[in-house]
Parts: sequence; structure tokens; C-alpha cells
Amino acid sequence: MKTTTKGKGGLIELAKTIVYALLLAGLIRTLFFQPFWIPSGSMKPTLLIGDFLFVNKMAYGYSRHSCPFSMCPFEGRIFASDPERGDVVVFKHPVTGTDFIKRVVGLPGDTVQMIDGVLHVNGDAWAQEEIEPFVQVYEVQGPMRSLPRCANAPVPPGGDCIKEQLVETRPDGASHLVLNIDHGFGDNTMPAVVPEGEFFFIGDNRDNSMDSRFPRHAGGVGTVPIELLVGRADRVVFSSAGTSMLAFWTWRPDRFFVRIE
Repeated sequence: MKTTTKGKGGLIELAKTIVYALLLAGLIRTLFFQPFWIPSGSMKPTLLIGDFLFVNKMAYGYSRHSCPFSMCPFEGRIFASDPERGDVVVFKHPVTGTDFIKRVVGLPGDTVQMIDGVLHVNGDAWAQEEIEPFVQVYEVQGPMRSLPRCANAPVPPGGDCIKEQLVETRPDGASHLVLNIDHGFGDNTMPAVVPEGEFFFIGDNRDNSMDSRFPRHAGGVGTVPIELLVGRADRVVFSSAGTSMLAFWTWRPDRFFVRIE
């Protein structure tokens, strides 16, 4: 009987340990990290449809809407640091509350303008250098089964979908890749001054992104208040090119744990 009792006690303690571990993992996830699955191509080539990542919610602190526990009774947001130009950030759409992911290009007080497809911040052009084109197979992508836009359209199913690819370099010397498909409405904009406490976001797939270049009433996001920032995206953890993450033959191992530049 003693052995049986000890055995039962051991199982109970093991169960408690597992429960506590799961609760701790859930708490860490809620307070510090948020999983995010890339559903659209607005951030190609930096992020591809089917990329899976964890958003660092403590990069800029957290707010009441992301902290449901009584341990977070404060109003507003506590910040570890301010977002910087070039950060890739998940934020809430100011109207719909939907999660968006874009790149910060304008800080409070900045003047942002697109001129012939070239980004200008405070009058300084972000240099662009064309490199080899970005090529993908023209086929449905992700659970939403969306088709990519191609600079060489029309493209038959299974054909090469080609976009112009450029290295964009900021005045501070940091760079990232952007794509160009055609000459659209977002290639030329009026100068926009970023209000205090807000940020200007743009997608790297410039002709396939509804972002701060477009007003909210037209489907864009306008400038985004700091309170709506969820966190910074630092690294792709997993990636799948298929319509389901369970289709292992569509996994992209070369994108596992890739740092987001």
C-alpha cells in the first residue's frame, strides 16, 4: 500500500508540475511574446506568406489591451525603448483592430514622401540599388490561397512570377530589400508630417501594401499611434510555402530561424 500511495503521489506531483509549466508558458506568451503567421505578401521579400514568427511584445513595452491580468492595472503603455526606423513591427489597425505587420520609416515629427517610387524622409532620399529580380512560382500561396502579383503579368500557372528587387539604404547606412511591381498610386504621395506619438509604416512589397501612405477611409492605416503597437518582429521561426503547415513537403528549412533585417 505504501508503494501505491507514493506512486499516486508522484503522479499527482508530476501532473501539478506539467500544469504549472503550461500556465507559466501561457503567461510568458501573453505578456512577452505573440505568435504571428504571415497571411499576405505585403512584406515580401523580407517576409513570405507562410512565415511563422514570435513578436517581441517587450521591445516597446505592453499596454492594457495586451495585458488582461489584474497584475497590469496601469493605464497607457510602459516602454522599454522607442521604435526605430527600419524596425519591422506588428500593430493594430487604428480602425478595424486587425493585426498588421509593416516597417517603420517615419518617427514622430518626420516628414515622409514618396517621389517616383523613392522614399524620402525629412527631404533625404533612401538610396535604391537594383539587384537580381525576385522570382516566385505563379501559384496559390498560404491558407488564403492568394496569387502573387507579377511585373511580367500575365503569367501562366506554374510560370515564373517576376518582380524588380532593390536594396534600399537609409541615411544611417542600414539596408533592407524592397520590391517594385509597377507604377502605382503609392509611388507618388504628398508630404506627410508624422504627428507626435505616432509612426509611419510602409510594406517592403511597395505596390502590394496598404499602409501609412493611404488614409484610413481609403483602406490604409494612416499614421499609427504608439498605443497600438504590439511588438517587434525579430526572427522567422518556421516557414511553409503550402496552404497548410502540416504539409511538410512545402516547408522552407532555409527560412527557419532567419533574422529579420
